[in-house]
Amino acid sequence: MSTPDPMQPAASPAAADPAPAAVAPSTAAAAAPASVAAASAPVAATAPRPHVVEFRDVSKTYGSGARAYTAIKNINFVVDDRPDHGEFVSILGPSGCGKSTILRLIAGLSPQHPPTTGDVLVFGQRVAGASADRGMVFQDYTSFDHLSVLDNIAFGLECRGVPLKERHEQAMAWIAKVGLNKDADAQKFPHQLSGGMRQRVAIARTLILKPRIILMDEPFGALDPPTRYAMQDLLMNLWRDQQASVFFITHSIEESVFLSDRVFIMSRAPGTITHQLKMPPAGKPAHVRQRERDFLDAVFEVRDLVEGQERPAAAAPAVG
Repeated sequence: MSTPDPMQPAASPAAADPAPAAVAPSTAAAAAPASVAAASAPVAATAPRPHVVEFRDVSKTYGSGARAYTAIKNINFVVDDRPDHGEFVSILGPSGCGKSTILRLIAGLSPQHPPTTGDVLVFGQRVAGASADRGMVFQDYTSFDHLSVLDNIAFGLECRGVPLKERHEQAMAWIAKVGLNKDADAQKFPHQLSGGMRQRVAIARTLILKPRIILMDEPFGALDPPTRYAMQDLLMNLWRDQQASVFFITHSIEESVFLSDRVFIMSRAPGTITHQLKMPPAGKPAHVRQRERDFLDAVFEVRDLVEGQERPAAAAPAVG
């Protein structure tokens, strides 16, 4: 594995020079085939696609003076806008190394936003705050306790002014997409759901808004292993369907290797990205893929690098 601005006004027809008298084309030009003439016409340049996310020397320090704490330092990376395929990036590293700070800087959420130094760009523009093109799913099951599953999922559409009938139709479709039962679960309330079901509701409430970037902060951390496998498979299928770019924080190395196109490994605080590793494609359900030899080889490689970052720095040898 290996490791984006003045224009002159157009002249008015009255100001333009009079058109020259028609001139008969030369014999050579007249004889030129249409294909040659077409080939000689200038080709409009295609503007490059802006990066989905770019970090340029980003650092974040909280507080000042003796109480200042630097969470991340000199973070640099680029996630390209790949046609028909949003990239899935997992972030691994020791607790407190700034993984959540990176996600919240992309989301434009305070107090992490804005960065202390450097630039965070989304689609070529500096992040100015939260936006609907970025959706976030947290580890805790964030739902409105007084709303049904249907109305929880439809909440963002309601905020956008989508009519009741339309938003409920879309929400019902998403109930099915995330593996819930439209008849049995739509009118339930969060306290009537298991942890896995509540997380499915949170994912549906985020993805129904069709964000271009999905930010997930340990969304499966509290789930039992079988439910976690099922949620990994669900997320993989939904991600392929949405074609969004995903940033995913997890402490599970197996989960990161299974889900990701790339894995970022961070150092202890102040966190920096020490490695960017390309992962082999999954292509199979989680409980099958995570037993295969090349998958396990990737897990061992990532684990060695992560454990190297988690070990305390060696004490300096005594002098004299």
